[in-house]
Amino acid sequence: MGGAAVQSIPDKLFFRIGEVADLTGVPAYVLRYWESEFKLLRPRKNHAGQRVYRKHEVQLILRIKTLLYEDRLTLEGAKKRLHQEARSRAQQLDLPAPDPHTLAALREIRARLEGIRQTLRRPSEVPLEPRGRAT
Repeated sequence: MGGAAVQSIPDKLFFRIGEVADLTGVPAYVLRYWESEFKLLRPRKNHAGQRVYRKHEVQLILRIKTLLYEDRLTLEGAKKRLHQEARSRAQQLDLPAPDPHTLAALREIRARLEGIRQTLRRPSEVPLEPRGRAT
């Protein structure tokens, strides 16, 4: 299997191991082995004890497949690459510190929201009549 064809993954919540094997072209026994090798690949098990994969895990399997079969990395090399990619994504999520004006505005919004929350927590001064009763 060559080429870097973009894999279309159906929009489902969970996939059984057979479905993942069909989608990715990776046999089920290899998927089970990869679970033992790659910490990021940890599918849950359903009430019957069957593995159920989420979409992001199927995407990870496709990434592992590319690293091993197309980029020809070893298992250790693929693990290192995935670790580097995860670290890079985490660094991209770091936001710069807001400027003083933004901090002041955020504090004011928070104070207003706290005031609203306190107002909502106070018991109502007017007792409410139960619905559905005719007087």
